[in-house]
Amino acid sequence: LWTLALASANLTVLIAAPIVGAIADHRATKKRFLIITTIGCASATALLSVVGPGNVVLAMGLVSIATIMFASGESLIASFLPEIVPASQMGRMSGYGWGLGYFGGLLTLGLCLAYIAWAKRQGLSETQFVPVTLLITAGVFILAATPTFLWLRERATPQPALGGMSYVHAGIQRVRHTLSEAARLPDLFRFLIALAVYQSGITTVVVLSAVYAREVMGFDTQSLIILIMVVKVTAAIGALIFGQLQDRLGSVRTLSITLLIWCSAIILTAMADTRTDIWIAGNLIGLAMGACQAGGRALIGQFAPAERTAEFFGLWTMVIQLSAIIGPMSYGLITYLSGGNHRLAILIP
Repeated sequence: LWTLALASANLTVLIAAPIVGAIADHRATKKRFLIITTIGCASATALLSVVGPGNVVLAMGLVSIATIMFASGESLIASFLPEIVPASQMGRMSGYGWGLGYFGGLLTLGLCLAYIAWAKRQGLSETQFVPVTLLITAGVFILAATPTFLWLRERATPQPALGGMSYVHAGIQRVRHTLSEAARLPDLFRFLIALAVYQSGITTVVVLSAVYAREVMGFDTQSLIILIMVVKVTAAIGALIFGQLQDRLGSVRTLSITLLIWCSAIILTAMADTRTDIWIAGNLIGLAMGACQAGGRALIGQFAPAERTAEFFGLWTMVIQLSAIIGPMSYGLITYLSGGNHRLAILIP
C-alpha cells in the first residue's frame, strides 16, 4: 500500500510537472506556484497526524497529496538555479543547496527524536507520539521555506497573451515542442534517459530503506531515526564535497564516481549480516545520495535554455517521478512474489 500510494502520486507529478513548469515560465509565476505547493505539502503532512488505526484510504490520500506537492515544489525551486547562479558555479551551489537541505532534515529528525524520548519517559505509546512528529515536520518545513517567500524574487517576465488559448493547452504545446527538440539537444535527452535508469534504484533505496532496516535487521523506530540522522549528515557532506568536485572534474565524471559508490553500498546492504553492515552501507549511501542529487540538478541547469528553465526542470521532475514509480513498485512486486524476500528486492532496482 505504501508503494502504491507513492506510485500514484509520482504518476500524477510525471504528467503534470512539465505542464506546470511551462505555464510558470509563460506567466512568470514560479514563485506563486512554489508557495501553493509548499503550503499544500505542509498541510497534508500535518493532517496525517489525525489519521488513526485502520484509516488506510485517508492515510494513502494524504501521503499522495504531500508527495505531489513536494515533488512539484522541488521542480519549481530548482528552476530558479540558472537565474541566480552562473553556469561555472552550478555544481557547487547545487551542492550547498542539498547540503543545507540535509541539515534541515537533520534538525527535524533531532526535534522528533527529542520529543519521542520525552514521550517514552511519560509512558506514551507510538500511536500517541508518532502523530506529533508529523506536526513537527510540517512546522519546520514552513519555517524553513519562509525566507524563500520573503526574499527570493521572480526574475522572469510574463510572455505575450495566448490569443484565446488556455494556459494548459499552451503548456502542453510547449512540452511537445521541447520533446521534439531531442535532436537539437542530444546531451540533455541522453542524460534524461540515464537519469531514469539510475534514479529508479536510488529512489527505491531512499523510500524503502527504513522498511528494509526494520523488516530485515530488526531496527526499532528510535534506532531508525538515529540511523537516518547520521546518514543525513553524511549526505550533506557528500553534497558539499562532490559539488566542489563537479566544478573541477566535470559533471559526468563526478556522477560516475557516485554511482559506483551506490552500487557498492547496495550490494553490502543485500549481504548484510549485522547492524554494523547496515550502518556502513547507510553512510556510503548518504555520501553518494547528496552528490547524485546535486549533480543531476546542476547538469539540467547547464543544459536548459535560460528562458525555459521551469519547463526543462519540469522534464527533470517528470523523469524522476517515472523512476519513483518503477523502482519502488518493482521492489514491492518482487517482495510480494518472493514471499517477503527483501534482500532480493533491494538488489533488482
